[in-house]
Amino acid sequence: MTPSIIILAKILEHPGSVGISIIASLAISPSSTRHCHETLFSLSGIEDANPKISVNAVQLPSFSIGNNSVSFTFSQYVTVKNPNRAAFSHYDSTIQLLYSGSQVGFMFIPAGKIEAGRTQYMAVTFAVQSFPFAAPNEASAATMTIPTPTTTTGPIGLVGGFGGSNNGYRVGPTMEIESRMEMAGRVRVLHFFTHHVDAKSGCRVTISVSDGSVLGFHC
Repeated sequence: MTPSIIILAKILEHPGSVGISIIASLAISPSSTRHCHETLFSLSGIEDANPKISVNAVQLPSFSIGNNSVSFTFSQYVTVKNPNRAAFSHYDSTIQLLYSGSQVGFMFIPAGKIEAGRTQYMAVTFAVQSFPFAAPNEASAATMTIPTPTTTTGPIGLVGGFGGSNNGYRVGPTMEIESRMEMAGRVRVLHFFTHHVDAKSGCRVTISVSDGSVLGFHC
């Protein structure tokens, strides 16, 4: 006989519920644990939704190129919104940089908590060690015309989504890197049950090889 687990849960006027006490007695097998979690989320009125990451700005505070290699400091400014009615505790979160499909930068994001329905600003800055850079005639979009940028709105005190403005003039060789950010964590229900949620973002960032200014990014 397949072992079963008897779960007794009491929901006491939880926000989003019907405003009465509910007694739920569920007999489930271990393989039905996720279904039980979903049922409890439904009864408690808590949304089962992944947090959302919005990238507001990308900058390269320092940039150096020479001998067919490049190194720089990378900064990314984001907002993370938790739409759930319970706090989002995140852990095992990372940001990764790739160039031509290969990883060139990586950083762990410290664990933390975003309260229910809140939006949190985050800034990530780390040094990217020197890595081989394709010759200008091999680089993506070696010469291109960049339209006048439309800046994105970020937190007060932050520059918009561009490291430099070219006012629509023709620019020289450029390079493109990819930023991947992932935040994994959990939302706790009724102080007893947890549900795994995660948030991801991916951006392609175009950089001017001449001075390291960020010409634009697309997420």
